[in-house]
Amino acid sequence: MKPSRFIKTAAATFLAAVMIFTCAACSKKNNHLTKVTLNEVAHSIFYAPQYVAIENGYFEEEGIDLELVTGFGADKTMSALVAGEADIGFMGAESSVYLYSEGASDYAVNFAQLTQRAGNFLVAREPIENFTWDMLKGKNVLGGRKGGMPQMVFEYILKKNGINPATDVSIDQSIDFGSTAAAFSGGQGDFTVEFEPSATALESAKEGYVVASLGVDSGYVPYTSYCTTKSYLSKNQDIIQSFTNALQKGMEYVNSHTPEEIANVIAPQFEETDIKTIETIVTRYYEQNTWKDNLVFEESSFDLLQNILSDAGELDHRVPYDQLVDTHFAEEAIGK
Repeated sequence: MKPSRFIKTAAATFLAAVMIFTCAACSKKNNHLTKVTLNEVAHSIFYAPQYVAIENGYFEEEGIDLELVTGFGADKTMSALVAGEADIGFMGAESSVYLYSEGASDYAVNFAQLTQRAGNFLVAREPIENFTWDMLKGKNVLGGRKGGMPQMVFEYILKKNGINPATDVSIDQSIDFGSTAAAFSGGQGDFTVEFEPSATALESAKEGYVVASLGVDSGYVPYTSYCTTKSYLSKNQDIIQSFTNALQKGMEYVNSHTPEEIANVIAPQFEETDIKTIETIVTRYYEQNTWKDNLVFEESSFDLLQNILSDAGELDHRVPYDQLVDTHFAEEAIGK
């Protein structure tokens, strides 16, 4: 028996009502999300916990609609934060020290530390089985920007090994961030200091070989952290807490899952990189204990950072930890 016109009409009306209700519910849900712009210093597998938080929907769970922008350098990321183009900056904490030292009234406050080791690697033109740092004496190395964390940690390691960065090694700091691998591939330098995926890409192309991990040889250092301006922090503490809660979930995931599982989660963030390469890179970072188990930026870590800055000639006087670091958001997130 065919359904009557009344039944058809009633069904259509019911379906329309369901669709309207569903759309209204979706709209209501989206309206509850707060837009937050995060400017990251680089887009790297080194920051896996952050991408886990994005891909697993942890920011949405905390009521945040996250816009991710890549600054391509700590100086550019901090400039975006100060200009109000970003709500939160993710970079080395040295940038906040510089800003405060310059006398900025609306300085940047660090509220979460992500990585506890350097994320770059020394790449040579040929494999070296028993590499020692004194092999760099008299060599040309493609380094990082003066005053940036990658370069300062590199110099910190050289000094630990009795090498004077100014006289024993020729360090080229003229190449833009992200372009050193291409320069090395083109024949510049005897060694280069590279982040992933550039280090693995050079190995895959047989144009370079990882001979040392700066993360291992430098020891634990507060390499990257999240910060926001003092004014934004004072007005948006709930947002910063929610953001930190989401990051903590990402930290807990990477500390309780295998590199293969982590790689599969973050793969959509790196569509140009095959899954096996992502897994190789994640494993490399995983095995050297790159990520903290929480986001608390301890005072001892901040003191070490200032020691590195001082040794590099980038800091004339110490800055106060309790002004530039606020740990209560990270401490609160641990209990969530």
